[in-house]
Amino acid sequence: MNIEKNRNEDAMKLLLSDLKKRREKIFVGGGKKSIEKQHEKNKLTPRERIDYLIDAETEFLEIGSFAGYGMYEDQGGCPAGGTVAGIGYVSGRQCVILANDQTVKAGAWFPITGKKNLRMQEIAMENHLPVIYLVDSAGVFLPMQDEIFPDKEHFGRIFRNNARMSAMGITQIAAVMGPCVAGGAYLPIMSDETLMVAGNGSIFLAGPYLVKAAIGEDIDAETLGGAETHNALSGIADYKFPTEKECLDHIKKIMSKLAKPQQAGFNRTQPKAPKKATEELYSLLAENNSKPYDMRELITALVDDSEFEEFKAEYGKTILCGYARIEGWAVGIVANQRLIVKSKRGEMQMGGVIYNDSADKAARFIMNCNQKKIPLVFLQDVTGFMVGSRSEHAGIIKDGAKLVNAVANSVVPKITIIVGNSYGAGNYAMCGKAYDPRFIYAWPTAKIAVMGGDQAAKTLMQIQVASMKAKGEEITPEQEQQVLQSIKQKYDEQTTPYYAASRLWVDEIIDPLQTRRVIANGIEAANHNPEMPVFKTGVIQT
Repeated sequence: MNIEKNRNEDAMKLLLSDLKKRREKIFVGGGKKSIEKQHEKNKLTPRERIDYLIDAETEFLEIGSFAGYGMYEDQGGCPAGGTVAGIGYVSGRQCVILANDQTVKAGAWFPITGKKNLRMQEIAMENHLPVIYLVDSAGVFLPMQDEIFPDKEHFGRIFRNNARMSAMGITQIAAVMGPCVAGGAYLPIMSDETLMVAGNGSIFLAGPYLVKAAIGEDIDAETLGGAETHNALSGIADYKFPTEKECLDHIKKIMSKLAKPQQAGFNRTQPKAPKKATEELYSLLAENNSKPYDMRELITALVDDSEFEEFKAEYGKTILCGYARIEGWAVGIVANQRLIVKSKRGEMQMGGVIYNDSADKAARFIMNCNQKKIPLVFLQDVTGFMVGSRSEHAGIIKDGAKLVNAVANSVVPKITIIVGNSYGAGNYAMCGKAYDPRFIYAWPTAKIAVMGGDQAAKTLMQIQVASMKAKGEEITPEQEQQVLQSIKQKYDEQTTPYYAASRLWVDEIIDPLQTRRVIANGIEAANHNPEMPVFKTGVIQT
């Protein structure tokens, strides 16, 4: 029995229990009463619709379930951003599915709803995946219209993307199962095919109340824009169905007839389970990630047959680079080593820190993977770049810039897993959100910030105390400690994976045991896009 590993496992399981409880609350959406009202109208909830739509014995990989978490409390909250979204298989085809949640503010769009929908469209465009929209929304949440309506990354960008995806040859199918109002009415009509559910589905630029106010016309919703109207009169819709399940069945038929997609041709062999028990992923990280651990142990518990072909193993030891397979897919892995290591020059190097040699090695490895068309997997547990005169004089900024350049210009798919720390420029160099990973996930142990909580809190405390003293205020040591604790508490809250996931800095928080599955799913999605630009880095200092 290894007491330390047991303690680590217990700490991880507590985090996973907390994750499960938070997610269960989110899955209730607008509450049980709202769900009952949906059922009374013969309507399914978004997750019930998706469960019925996807192929039997396949899993729906939800993305953005924590979108909006802890936000909009004055407006009553917005669980999952009012939209259930992810990647699933319909009639054997991998596709993006987006479903409005009518139980959350009648499916109205909050600012985070727009961001989440745009993220899902981005995934579809990057990976050439078909999109299925299950529409049931009252439109923009009017009290916050200024934050969702006019800007480049707001509501209108959705319809721009509809048009761009159509031009790219990406199939889009929209099923209108409830209201589809105002600007949102363009989404189904800009899709390839529009299906409507009789009695519940409706499409109009202005509802009956607004029509009455604008032009004085009295008209009911069904006559104005119901399924019969748009199938028989306006010609806007293509099909109508008496029930939701019949509507969803027809989507399955449409999907079953799509042509076989072209592929990028990423290498895949027969998957093999790791020799090392995957459950060992639970016992590697100490509580609060407070102790060093060997990232090689994590990698060998993750990859097929526990086989990791390491690149430049004796050089730049604080970043591990090498080739492996995950569920059969060939991958290049770039991972932060958390052990304290010793260079050939005798220099002790701290785990999780990027030094000159490790930055140089990782940049070269990323270039190699682009040359060979091998997808990249980044395993982040990074505290940043090494500082101090020795590193500065050796050109750490130059070597760091080389790594950032290689990551930024990489053309192969990149998938990022934030295992532990993700601090400062280390986040960038290890392919954080700003560097366009195809998918980015976080373990419950992840922490994302410009620097660690202790350092940041002390820096902010010094600034605040100096400001107070400049105003002539006397500060006792006890008051300094109170200021420090207050700042640290707020800062720590902002570094949690939940804070990041609520703002879609990561796509989802996952159980470590899901890591193999989400990486494989991501590469399978990326393999649908055969178009890959020529790899160019531009100017690199050497």
